[in-house]
Amino acid sequence: MSNATALQHSIAAETGSQEFLVFSLGEEEYAIDILKVQEIRGYENVTRIANAPDFIKGVANLRGVIVPIVDLRIKFRLAEANYDEQTVVIVVNIADRVVGIVVDRVSDVMTLTSEQRKPAPEFGLSLPLDYIHGLGNLDDRMLVLVDIEKLLTSEEMALVEEAGE
Repeated sequence: MSNATALQHSIAAETGSQEFLVFSLGEEEYAIDILKVQEIRGYENVTRIANAPDFIKGVANLRGVIVPIVDLRIKFRLAEANYDEQTVVIVVNIADRVVGIVVDRVSDVMTLTSEQRKPAPEFGLSLPLDYIHGLGNLDDRMLVLVDIEKLLTSEEMALVEEAGE
């Protein structure tokens, strides 16, 4: 680790700040912990798995590793997904499992301080609150902070692991 990187991590730890990868699903912006992200790839066709839930698009071969691909727009029951040149797959590494999540587009990486992160409200969001780590408030932007680990290790998501085998 370079001295500059070590210094950034030290400052982040002292200020309670955390880096998030920001992505969009429709008009809403979401964010996940950048440390869970392995890579970002363009969306390519996947191999469908018979009898898989609709949010599991199928599997893809990622340099010899079979990776289940989950469409978050479908998982969160948002409007039907349109795949275009901005559609990407965020490859995450969760609990020794590699999973690809399809999102409409990735916008940036943001550092949020503990003051900019608020607890999730008790109502009003279109996804189960178990998966929401909180809300990020940065100037005129409101980000839904998704706990990707909870989302991808839930009982329902065990089907993803089966799809990848």
